[in-house]
Amino acid sequence: MRNGRMILRDVNWNVEHHSKWVVLGRNGSGKSSLIRIASLYLHPSSGEVEVDGELLGRTDVRQLRKKIGIASAAMLDQLRGDLLAADVVMTAKNAALEPWWHNYDDHDRQKAVHCLEQMGIGHLAGRSLSTLSSGERQRVVLARTLMTDPVLVLLDEPTAGLDLAGREELLHTLEHFGGATGPAVVLVTHHVEEIPANFSSLMLLRAGEVQQSGRLDEVLTAESLSSCFGLDVQLEHRHGRYWAWSDSTRSSS
Repeated sequence: MRNGRMILRDVNWNVEHHSKWVVLGRNGSGKSSLIRIASLYLHPSSGEVEVDGELLGRTDVRQLRKKIGIASAAMLDQLRGDLLAADVVMTAKNAALEPWWHNYDDHDRQKAVHCLEQMGIGHLAGRSLSTLSSGERQRVVLARTLMTDPVLVLLDEPTAGLDLAGREELLHTLEHFGGATGPAVVLVTHHVEEIPANFSSLMLLRAGEVQQSGRLDEVLTAESLSSCFGLDVQLEHRHGRYWAWSDSTRSSS
């Protein structure tokens, strides 16, 4: 509830361990609010939020948040450009943005480098953010999500602002992100072209309500997209990726 208006309604969502989810919807559908609730930075006005068996409101939220990794293009705006890539990752241990706010040891720094290596950019550990490409910076933020060995990683439109090369590099990284035994991953987007091939579950949000939810290959159809986005949408699946387009617009009512 915000300013007397219900933002999300009747959302029942279970993200199982190691699962890979996509949340898809147009701007204003409630995606950002859903992610803020899932990341425990926004309390719902009704209902319950449980993470790894712990109920929001009945546990130390500061500790519970450490079980959740968050990556977004917006996060980069909060980071100083002269921070080293390894420091960006390492400070996630304390959900901090600056390394001088807490004490860190050699083990923390080694783990940060290991997280960067998992993203294929271990060689950039000693480089400052401002010297990296947009795609490299996003992979640093992805590496940061792994620092606390989370049970859940939330990716809020991570390809926003990237050019074609940067987007494709990041999507390739996401196809291998976490692995079969890694954390559950939720990717928020409004572009079906940005759904990595290994993601298997989908929630369609429309005007704050869950339009459909379930297996991606069953939920993602031209009909469901047309209803969700208020367009007559065509959909293709080739080379492991989805592609959508529309030749005309119609009323979204």
